[in-house]
Amino acid sequence: MAEAILLFSSEHSPFFFCSRKARIRLHWAGQTLAILCASLGLGFIICSRTRSELPHLVSWHSWVGALTLLATGGQALCGLCLLCPQAARVSRVARLKLYHLTCGLVVYLMATATVLLGLYSVWFQAQIKGAAWYLCLALPLYPALVIMHQISSSYLPRKKMEM
Repeated sequence: MAEAILLFSSEHSPFFFCSRKARIRLHWAGQTLAILCASLGLGFIICSRTRSELPHLVSWHSWVGALTLLATGGQALCGLCLLCPQAARVSRVARLKLYHLTCGLVVYLMATATVLLGLYSVWFQAQIKGAAWYLCLALPLYPALVIMHQISSSYLPRKKMEM
């Protein structure tokens, strides 16, 4: 998900030489892959918990993860509307782009929160201890900061003035 978002960054993308249209297609493909992987992971989790006869949705990690998947699906639908605005009958594309960008940041931060909540699970804390746990805690935060900086400094201020 992070790599698909960073495709639009001139500083952090290896595809900075591509046209905007090509980067939009790469973003679409990357986000589709992220949704497919998340759905596959959810399927494995459901199967595992059902086979083990454990209850579902019993932790903050699972609730925030489920909400993140729902929000990601909504973002994907919004992105499809931006990909084909005539077919979706979108009249204000610039405004929808701004909403898609802002909500995309919120969804990415929800995904980061889901990962961080997973670090507090009993299973993870039994596997990883000491300084390694703190390193695992810091690792998801760096991409989140990079993405927040990219969105807030490069795109949002310009779009507010254009609207």
